[in-house]
Amino acid sequence: MNREIRYYNLPQPLIEEQKIHPLTRGLYLTAIGELIVGQGEIWDSGFQNDITLLYCKKGEGIIQESGSQIPIKSEQYFISPSKNSFKFYSVLNTDSHLLIAIFNGKNSKIMSNHFSVVRNLVPSVNNMVANREMLFDEIFNNLSKRYHDENLEYINFCFGHLLATFIYANRTSDDLADESNTVIRQTIDFMGKNLNKKLTLLHIAKEAGYSPTYFTTLFRRETGYPPLSYFSHLKILKACEFLDHTNLKIKEISFELGYSDPYYFSKDFSRKMGLSPRQYRYRIPSHHEKAVKNI
Repeated sequence: MNREIRYYNLPQPLIEEQKIHPLTRGLYLTAIGELIVGQGEIWDSGFQNDITLLYCKKGEGIIQESGSQIPIKSEQYFISPSKNSFKFYSVLNTDSHLLIAIFNGKNSKIMSNHFSVVRNLVPSVNNMVANREMLFDEIFNNLSKRYHDENLEYINFCFGHLLATFIYANRTSDDLADESNTVIRQTIDFMGKNLNKKLTLLHIAKEAGYSPTYFTTLFRRETGYPPLSYFSHLKILKACEFLDHTNLKIKEISFELGYSDPYYFSKDFSRKMGLSPRQYRYRIPSHHEKAVKNI
């Protein structure tokens, strides 16, 4: 079960004031939170018009954003590249501890080239990442006070500093994931566009431009999963969408996802989800959304 440790939504009138205030209109906070996403559960950002920073302190999961499946684990962060909501799936063998910040402002467009890629964070006392959690605490503490102009200005200046500790950390350390991160992201996009096919490791490695052996090492280092296992992982996520939102028969879903044998599809689904496809489709409403079991 998901649990909010602390969470603040700024009142809409104050957000409207920040949009036009000369000191805050460039970059302003609209919500901030710390939460635990239980194993096998889903957190939906739910913000359609703002940008979300998600920092995974502990645990691991998958971000589903604009049709892409993006793996994220402890000490990594993600900033939504567009003003669309996204979902975080926590894997089934661990709870995930997240810090999130929802923001907007004219300057966010200028920084957009820093968004959309999951990046690594390496703890250090020698650069600005060292006080990241202190800044989160400072913002939380001040939001518990009255909403007056000077306090809101201070909160937003603190948030600007906090955001900088993420997107500019690579200027003072080796936090930034290297080129392989982009290659893996592109490969996962390729997988997502070919869920109806039975891709081999050779096909996927060729798309990435590497030998199968080197690509497997690279992929496991970035995601924690072998490529074909991750591909199967994505197929099961898509199967859940079909079961939730269509009337396709289980046999039809198996063919849509490149399984030549419906029995094997059902077996694979049951192994990862802990339920058969039929049980998943007719599960009780409170369990409407489940994440895929860790491979």
